Amino acid sequence: MPDLQPAQLHHEDVSVGDELPVLTVQVDETQMFFFSAATYNGHRIHYDHTWARDREGYDDVLVQGPLQSALLARAVTDWIGGAGRLVKFSAQNRAVAFPGQDLSFGGRVIATRVEDGRGLVDLEVAGRRGDDVLMPGTATVELPLRDAAVV
Repeated sequence: MPDLQPAQLHHEDVSVGDELPVLTVQVDETQMFFFSAATYNGHRIHYDHTWARDREGYDDVLVQGPLQSALLARAVTDWIGGAGRLVKFSAQNRAVAFPGQDLSFGGRVIATRVEDGRGLVDLEVAGRRGDDVLMPGTATVELPLRDAAVV
């Protein structure tokens, strides 16, 4: 049986300007329900269409900002593989998303360095709807070094 696991990404494999694979998702209301339950978020704007429209002024219920942030972090952690480590992550929710929209999450490498024997990579990341940036952010990841003795 073939190995379905992708090869582990190493620090030496990464260069400034490299793009992360884009994670494209259509969040549905079932996923939103379970996310609200898991995070104890009972705000009606995420499940009550009438409330979202009449009380809050939106066209539909809103995809939770923390769910979008989790999807953005997933795009990063999917890319770094099992031996990689998310060291730092920050994102700002700047625009709304509605269920059923195509949302994409990804980023690009803006710096690499070896520091204290650790292969660190700085990323500029974003959640988008088409060309609109909904959630800009940054991340630092640690990737394994091929030769751990390299400093």
